[in-house]
Amino acid sequence: MSQHPKLAILGFGTMGQAISAGLVEASGYPADRIQAADLHPAAGKARAGVLGIQLSNAVEATAQAAEVLLLCVKPKELKGLLAGLTAAGALEHRPLVVSIAAGTTLAFLTEHTPAGTPLIRAMPNTPCSIRRGMTVLAAGQGVSEAQLAQARTLFEPLGRVMDLDEKHMDAVTGLSASGPAFMFVILESLAEGGVQCGLPRAVAVELAAQMTLGAAAMVLETGRHPAALKDEVTTPAGCTIAGLMVLEDGRIRSVVARGIERATQVAAGLG
Repeated sequence: MSQHPKLAILGFGTMGQAISAGLVEASGYPADRIQAADLHPAAGKARAGVLGIQLSNAVEATAQAAEVLLLCVKPKELKGLLAGLTAAGALEHRPLVVSIAAGTTLAFLTEHTPAGTPLIRAMPNTPCSIRRGMTVLAAGQGVSEAQLAQARTLFEPLGRVMDLDEKHMDAVTGLSASGPAFMFVILESLAEGGVQCGLPRAVAVELAAQMTLGAAAMVLETGRHPAALKDEVTTPAGCTIAGLMVLEDGRIRSVVARGIERATQVAAGLG
């Protein structure tokens, strides 16, 4: 496979556009090597034009011309999409197929594609749209290391990429993909606390967001456990431990952990 294989992106919504932008603007992927297709292309026409990507509603023809096929449709739409592609013979050339549909297993993808089609599940999250995302890949049987590496190059311009066994993908969805929404609620709550104490709302939001960004970067860049970093902030009889005790009274640990658990359970049924 060439350094820049012909890529087809089926579904040009939020994630399809984010991945396209990352490839063209951040990694130098030639725009003329990317084609996108969507049943309702008008919504993404302006973005495709800025990126120099051809966008149409010719789903089967776009797939048939591709070496790598990225499926960016909703889980409920995937079965019909694959049925149409298979019926049209658009997958007979066995392109590498990468699906970002939550809860959709490799077994499902195998059942609905021609035998021998190389398949990879991917779970990105919405911060990919600003290139601060997290994407996890799970490769199907028969996928070569070169093909897995090719899949990584699609998502590396958007943030971090990790390979995991498929058995972890529902938990990845609950934590990494749903997690930004949980963090927005926590950020909002932190900012509300600042407002309660007299800070202007815009100031409170900025302080909460930058603090969260910095705390997350400390975990990633130092490799230290969050508990150890927390202890360094928590001086005896200080204001931090006083605040932490209130959070513990509200069972913040178990509530957040149970939220991830419930999101994981629902993710398992999306496909």
